[in-house]
Amino acid sequence: MPKISFRGGSAIAFLLFLFVLWELLVRLTKTPMWLLPAPSAILTEAAAGFGDFYGHLLSTIFLALLGLVVGCGIGLLTAIFLYRLPKVNEMLYPLVILSQNIPTIVLAPLLIIWFGFGLLPKLIVISLVCFFPIVVASMDGFRQTAPELKHYLNMAGATDKQIFWKLEFPHALPSIFSGLKISATYSVMGAVISEWLGAKQGIGVYMTLAQSSFRVDRVFVAIFFIMLLSVLLFGVIRMIEKLAVKGRKAGNR
Repeated sequence: MPKISFRGGSAIAFLLFLFVLWELLVRLTKTPMWLLPAPSAILTEAAAGFGDFYGHLLSTIFLALLGLVVGCGIGLLTAIFLYRLPKVNEMLYPLVILSQNIPTIVLAPLLIIWFGFGLLPKLIVISLVCFFPIVVASMDGFRQTAPELKHYLNMAGATDKQIFWKLEFPHALPSIFSGLKISATYSVMGAVISEWLGAKQGIGVYMTLAQSSFRVDRVFVAIFFIMLLSVLLFGVIRMIEKLAVKGRKAGNR
């Protein structure tokens, strides 16, 4: 079992320093709550209103995880398909790149017009956000396999399929997990954006209601929870990466 250590102490210390500085500046300048609330006011609102916020939080977590799984699953399959078929890759890979040039905030209303206000348009938005990082990272990982190792397996009589699954895919695991970590951080924001455009529940809905009532403290509560969810997802995937990659290395010794 690999040792998983947390080395973010300096980052936490710096964040605490920023919060203390923020608190002091707000108090010294007597900034009104509707303009910029102090961290203490944000924490107070988070604790007092968590009962109402809890349902929104669960809705966003469900959307983000579902979109992450679907987007990364399709992205990984697409990367394998394009890498294994070079001629198809020449035709379709530019389209994959172009798909990321469409602004999500523009595409989302069209998806609602086409598919309604249900789960499907939200899932498409989040999946598109998660799709591109995993495709690019996986393709790069497959390409970076050492040529001498591929030549050795060819000399041993291995088929292209065996070379891919026994050598190229395991070799690309660090790159695949890099794409997963990027997609994980994007998935939460993708879920919030999809909720802005039409949902009954979610952090995006909570933010919209808070903005319309000038409750800036609640807006910051939503922002902090979005950041927290992104960091947690990133950390979970990082732990899985350590278990998978280091476990594979230990098994090959």
